[in-house]
Amino acid sequence: MLALCLFLNLPALVLATYPSPTLATRREPCLLPDTYPEVSTTTLPDPWKFIDGKSVSTAADFVCRQIEISKILQQFELGDLPSAPDSVTSVWAETGNMMNITATVGSKSATWSVRIVRSASDNSTAPPPPSGSPAIIALGGSWIPIPSSIRQIIFNNDECASQAGGGSRGRGKFYELHGSSHSAGSLMAWTWCVGRIIDGLEQLGAATTGINPSRVGVTGCSRHGKGAFVVGAFEKRIALTIPQESGGGGAACWRMMNDEIRRRRPSSCCECGVAEPGCWSDPTRQATWFARKFDWRTIHSVPADHHLLAALVAPRGLYVVENNIDHLWPWSTAGCMKAGRMVYSGIGAQGNMGFSMIGGHSHCQFQTAGQADLFSFMDQFLLLSGQANVVDTSRVVNNDLPSFIAGWSRAPNITHDWEV
Repeated sequence: MLALCLFLNLPALVLATYPSPTLATRREPCLLPDTYPEVSTTTLPDPWKFIDGKSVSTAADFVCRQIEISKILQQFELGDLPSAPDSVTSVWAETGNMMNITATVGSKSATWSVRIVRSASDNSTAPPPPSGSPAIIALGGSWIPIPSSIRQIIFNNDECASQAGGGSRGRGKFYELHGSSHSAGSLMAWTWCVGRIIDGLEQLGAATTGINPSRVGVTGCSRHGKGAFVVGAFEKRIALTIPQESGGGGAACWRMMNDEIRRRRPSSCCECGVAEPGCWSDPTRQATWFARKFDWRTIHSVPADHHLLAALVAPRGLYVVENNIDHLWPWSTAGCMKAGRMVYSGIGAQGNMGFSMIGGHSHCQFQTAGQADLFSFMDQFLLLSGQANVVDTSRVVNNDLPSFIAGWSRAPNITHDWEV
């Protein structure tokens, strides 16, 4: 398997008012520009400062900053996430436990299916509870152990948006609806399709599917792990995000990755061919995951990085599983996710994010030693029982993190009863 900013004066920009959907107590509007200028910095952008220099000091500010981060990542890296379709129709097929989803945008419709399965260890014939069982949407299948009390939703994300090299860009159900030239790369396209899966679960209800649509997680490994991370960041109905060995374009910060390449180009990098960021001769053409215009080699001009991808998941559950294989950029992932945990800590939700890099094993081979920690996150965020373990385990240490965050403002230490 292939392995997969600075403060400046803004120009006159159109302002739009955005709701703050995850914070019901917010009263004032969140005024943000529609587009953002480039910057020039090799350090990680400050999560506690808006682009206009305003500080994040309250929970409402943080939610507004999340909206800004979302807009920046869409503009510079991932492409636009379309709004919900005009209609979604879901049909349940008892035979095979399949949910068929038809989304309509204007005059165009597209249909795809997902399969709902029990865990391999579940031999019970008992029906699910009235509210339904939790479930994990597995992009391309699952490489992690899942308890018998949690269902799996197998999602063929390639059907939604192909990732078979640059020549497959614009192919899949998403592009049938939105056009082959849509700005979204496949990671954002998958996010939109996952949103429709959750629409379907909500539409059919637990009595039909056996699933509680408010207790849904997402996972995937390698290239699918990149997708799982983006899905969890942009689809706010996801309760627990578990990206596994996502590397560059996932848990690794681009700026750190650039530094890692300059220091020591990994000897094994050539083994990953054109599949993994950092190994491409022309990154704008060789993968479909990102917007056409994105080039990780010029990331210093983007007022965001992937520690802010973690910030978009916050305060919801996030459990990042990584490996110390060279082409997964372990030095970069270790530093980036530690920066991400600092964001969680700053909003008083430090226990809601875990990072585990046990290492020393093959790609996408989950280690038994990490199972108890993983299950503790599933217990808290999906099963609503117990408390997640404090997990910050890394075989690789990024001692240069202080230099990457030297310009950050003091964390606001927000106290808020986050509903996750």
